[in-house]
Amino acid sequence: MESVVALFREPAQVKVAIEALLNQGYQRNNLGFTMLDVVQESELASQTGVSPEDGAPAGAGGVLRGAFIGILGGLALTVPVWLLLLIIPATRIYQEGGLLGMLFGVLGGAGMGALFGALAGSDSGDYVKLMRQFGMPARVAEGYYQSLKNGHILVFARGQQGVQSDEAVRIFKRTGAIDLDAAIGGGNLSSQRSVH
Repeated sequence: MESVVALFREPAQVKVAIEALLNQGYQRNNLGFTMLDVVQESELASQTGVSPEDGAPAGAGGVLRGAFIGILGGLALTVPVWLLLLIIPATRIYQEGGLLGMLFGVLGGAGMGALFGALAGSDSGDYVKLMRQFGMPARVAEGYYQSLKNGHILVFARGQQGVQSDEAVRIFKRTGAIDLDAAIGGGNLSSQRSVH
């Protein structure tokens, strides 16, 4: 199977592209799209009958990223207080309490950050990881994710390598697929093909 991926600005363009792909013999289960606006995503799914693609589970990466951000947050909240306890002569006797406060801030921040990282990863997933599963290079996958964050819609068509994939590229271009680099700031890539 070969995957063809394209970017669109508007849900109406995606609807037209999906209808054209269905008319060319693509099955609904070989088509997919993703966007970060869940309300529009749900509406587009009901209009086209094509299921949206969820990001790949973030896994341990999301948990670790959340824990790291939590640790930084805990330190940012407690270190200034501890420094004030050291600077003000009358409060120096409380500096050990400030150190314990920092410890609990780091532990609490790490725990809460890991929890929220796990929840966020299981909810929205990792779209870069999803696109890497389609065989995209990391730089291209990051670019597509940046375009998703900018409000664009990513459409996937999986078909037989060769004529069917070429037809998907033509349909995407004809229905308004935009250049990846134009979506994130200059260039000329409008779709990415990968074989798996």
